[in-house]
Amino acid sequence: VVTRVRRLRGDHTHFLTGLDEHGQKVQQGASEEGVEPQARCDRFAAEFQSLCEKLLVSNDDYVRTTEERHKKVVRDVLQRLFDEGQIYKADYSGYYSARAEQFLQEKDKVEGEWPEIYGEVSEITERNYFFKLSQHQDWLIDHLKTNQDFIFPKFRAKQVLEFLKEPLNDLCVSRPVERLSWGIPLPFDEDYVTYVWFDALSNYISALKAPQECYCLLYTSPSPRDATLSRM
Repeated sequence: VVTRVRRLRGDHTHFLTGLDEHGQKVQQGASEEGVEPQARCDRFAAEFQSLCEKLLVSNDDYVRTTEERHKKVVRDVLQRLFDEGQIYKADYSGYYSARAEQFLQEKDKVEGEWPEIYGEVSEITERNYFFKLSQHQDWLIDHLKTNQDFIFPKFRAKQVLEFLKEPLNDLCVSRPVERLSWGIPLPFDEDYVTYVWFDALSNYISALKAPQECYCLLYTSPSPRDATLSRM
């Protein structure tokens, strides 16, 4: 609906849909079915794409995160960040939710218990790669305050700024192959695969036509008046 309205208004609009295919839950599901993860993803992708056609969804593109165009962009972005010294390796001890595919902290508990949304939570220690997210907090706050149209609608910007009042933790961007093999290998260490959400959310970048456009998007962003990217 948003896309159709934007097109009628004459806005430059690109409606992107897709399928996030990597991660521990996909690997576990395939194992339970006795099939390869790729075969499981192929089946679901066909079902979802067929549904889009039946619903007359007017998407301009459909990105599967197992496509080579996507994997190349993810690896290129990771290599660039690594070369710039923004990714480092360190030991981590903490609680891990396989259902959410993320590490948790004590503050995530409710009345001393892990919420059901996280499923089974286990305490693990492992060595991983981390992105220096914390060093980007100050400029991000300043950018949002000085560019009030950067996030639309505006009340979402207020929510982001409220969230940024608390210190950001560096983001774990890897999983060891010995624990998770179904993922995009890190270009600088193939004993690890890319953390699924770093991979999946990069589809908004890999949907662009040329890799050089992806690099530009890492550091600049069009005004909401210039482009609208929607996702089903």
